[in-house]
Amino acid sequence: MGLRPLHGGLIGGRRLGDLRTGRSVPGPRRFARSPGPRTSLSCRSGLPPLRLPPRLLPSLTVSMRFSLPPEPAPLACLEGRSWHPWLVVGLVSLGAFVGQVDATIVQLALPALGRAFSAPLPQVSWVALAYLLAFASFLPIFGRLCEMFGRKSLYLAGYALFITASALCALADSLPALIAFRVLQGMGGAVLGANSIAILVATVPQASRGRALGIFAAAQAIGMSGGPALGGLLLEAAGWRAIFWVTVPFGAVALGVGWLALPRTTTRGTRGFDVGGALLIGPALVLTVMTLNHLAQWGPGSPLTLGALAAAGVLFALLVWRERSTPAPLINPRLFATLAFRCGAAAVSLAYALLYGVLFLMSFALEHGYGESPAIAGLRLALMPVALGLSAPLSHDIALRLGPRRAGPAAMLVCLCGIGLLLASLGFGANHYLYHTLALLLLGTGLGLFIAPNTHATIAAAAADLSGAAGSLLNLMRVMGTSLGVAVGASMLTWRLEVVTGSRRHWFEADSASLLEAARTSLPVLALLAVAAALCAHVAARGTRA
Repeated sequence: MGLRPLHGGLIGGRRLGDLRTGRSVPGPRRFARSPGPRTSLSCRSGLPPLRLPPRLLPSLTVSMRFSLPPEPAPLACLEGRSWHPWLVVGLVSLGAFVGQVDATIVQLALPALGRAFSAPLPQVSWVALAYLLAFASFLPIFGRLCEMFGRKSLYLAGYALFITASALCALADSLPALIAFRVLQGMGGAVLGANSIAILVATVPQASRGRALGIFAAAQAIGMSGGPALGGLLLEAAGWRAIFWVTVPFGAVALGVGWLALPRTTTRGTRGFDVGGALLIGPALVLTVMTLNHLAQWGPGSPLTLGALAAAGVLFALLVWRERSTPAPLINPRLFATLAFRCGAAAVSLAYALLYGVLFLMSFALEHGYGESPAIAGLRLALMPVALGLSAPLSHDIALRLGPRRAGPAAMLVCLCGIGLLLASLGFGANHYLYHTLALLLLGTGLGLFIAPNTHATIAAAAADLSGAAGSLLNLMRVMGTSLGVAVGASMLTWRLEVVTGSRRHWFEADSASLLEAARTSLPVLALLAVAAALCAHVAARGTRA
């Protein structure tokens, strides 16, 4: 059945004018043409205007002018108080804390989940990846939607979705169901992540924003540091379901306080919504990470691997073309105009890939290889994010002493020392606990000295009017790096187990010596990530604006 031009066609039983020219035809609803290069159809009945390009090109940039129900007003007795902005800071910081706890707590639970569902590594790793990929895919989408329709309503909806999905995760009776609920949880987390900083900045006076942002960053650091320790205690005391229940009361409290205390949105965005970009970004990210995650299982030269990589390449190429051609892109292509910014953004992803790759490998090494209890393993793994949080405040002064070009490579050299110590001690020696502790402290310290200076140099490499967009994109790159770290860790450990054992047995069937050897020989790929991050950070620092 052929397609006809839309001349006086029917939409919902109503006659519509010529979409290419804007001419009206008689009918119950009258449309008027707006001036400009793009045809804009506005409707007297209150429907959203439909914006289409000339010649009906499929630009898929939609101007959505309808609105959600009015946002609930904060309590008058709260809004007038001098401490009201700090209540809002506490609320969004709680969301940041919960998000970081969830990201790190699940890493420690992967061995327990693998045993509970008798799942191989490439499958159980999807419990972590499903959340991360949903978060990364929907973060720019919800960021734009929140600008258009108001931040408070969607922020509260994000909390409601997050705690509902968390409860469903705790009740899941199969691995596929758990993964599906983790996708919903990631979508809720994306709404929170897309709104937190914007709500904070809009609420707190300019003079106090530095302190407020410091509290927000501290909440993230505490969540990242406390996640492994809290997860270990919960796993040992109550089983894996408890790690999902623990975020529900935090979210419920935040939802109630947010309803009563969050200010209404005062300004709304006017740009259209990039439907084409929204449809492309998620599948492109999922195909890329899925291929890396299953590389050992599929084989590097298999048709499945090559086909998935080719499809991901096509989707990314279409995404680049799309963002360059649309007037309202999800990701501003001007950000990538300089080599310095591109390298700095890559360094952000590589640093977080290193962090979560180590967490993934060491959780299996400590729990299954050494037979440590989840509580002890969690406390040991917490050393790395604790060291990261303690060293991060010192990174600025050290970067000034060394110079921006040397700071990144020097920090990654500290990380390489930690990886080397793990290579030399994992599975060997009577004092391996001491060596592992020192190695994790070195890795955390190196990452703490690396992340902040590299982030500063990367944002400085972008155009001055794009600083806000640059920060949002680096948040996306951070989540993508986390996904890559888990995927690379799972693929490497699967491959090395096959090499060490000479068979494709499940990881939980391998003896402790074999798993420790597989984890140890997976570490060189993390060293390559550290070297690549150092090189990228060096290039990014060269492009810093004076």
